[in-house]
Amino acid sequence: MPMPRTLLGFTLLILLFLLSGCITRVVQTQPWPVPDGKYDSEYPHQPASKALEELLETVHFLNCVAYYRGYVFSPDSRLKRHQLTEAVIKANAVQQTFFNHTASGTATVVYAQDVQLALLTCAHIVDFPDTLFTFRTDAFDQPTEYLESIAIKIRQQNYIPDLPLANDLKILVSDRSLDVALVGQTLPRPPLKPIRVFDFPVGSARELQWGTFVYILGFPKGQKMVTSGLVSSPNRTAQGSFLVDAPFNKGFSGGIVVAIRDGIPNFELVGLMNSVSAESELILVPEKGVLKKRLVEEKPYRGDVYVRNLRRINYGVTYAIGIDAIREFIFANRERLQEMGYDFSLFFESPLPRITPPGQTKRK
Repeated sequence: MPMPRTLLGFTLLILLFLLSGCITRVVQTQPWPVPDGKYDSEYPHQPASKALEELLETVHFLNCVAYYRGYVFSPDSRLKRHQLTEAVIKANAVQQTFFNHTASGTATVVYAQDVQLALLTCAHIVDFPDTLFTFRTDAFDQPTEYLESIAIKIRQQNYIPDLPLANDLKILVSDRSLDVALVGQTLPRPPLKPIRVFDFPVGSARELQWGTFVYILGFPKGQKMVTSGLVSSPNRTAQGSFLVDAPFNKGFSGGIVVAIRDGIPNFELVGLMNSVSAESELILVPEKGVLKKRLVEEKPYRGDVYVRNLRRINYGVTYAIGIDAIREFIFANRERLQEMGYDFSLFFESPLPRITPPGQTKRK
């Protein structure tokens, strides 16, 4: 007796369902990112530690100290800025003080030949003002044109702790508006161990796109660290600056930003970290020297209080200077640098990537 059509169809449906459960789907993964000649936006698929270690050898912690001699004037002096001379300052000063300002950040070795050494960093780390002026205020707490004090920088020391010979770095060239500087020194003797120079390709920040993956290397809080992030607002200015969602702390200024073009270890320098979004807030603080245990007691605090400007960092909104503007800055100062013994011609010749992944061709 033949099987009814309805039963036959139902039986075939069950067989197809059972067979579909035995089918194995094979997903093939690419061992390398698809070569497209652009900066990678995906997380690296290959080990990056060795290449990052090479990069970190070129990055150093830069410390700066500026020493000032200060002069406090008599309230009756009524001195104005244009009247100042060395004799006038000494004649009207009623008190002389000495103090220093400090700063620290990250600097990367971009030149090291024989005893000549140069590092790339941010200008705000090393560029202390030569003179500081303080003006008196009126009854409405508004500044007047009369000087209360003046401080004159008498010397400055820029040094790198892990490079003992690099203890007297000078500002070779600097651009405050761009916030970029080159510091360097003629070492007293050749170093016993060769100083590692950044020799990865110099890329182009103008080629960055939304979501480009980058590594950032520097010294936040004085600790050598590497972190990562994604690019936002590429080409946010005419100079090619951009944003990164990486965290930022004091000491990270001058840290290098590197992107990857078609896989590890094809790193390219695309910028420098220089600032972070922050907000200012005025708070009241107790006088110095007050023990903390007094502040946690239930008794009210009756000592003097002072106003302090507290800056709160908005983590994850970090600003970076594009490498294109940095190259233009160095190129504009090439003759001056050559006069001081620094030939930066190699800085403008980007070498080929270290390794060409399978199935790709080297870039020209």
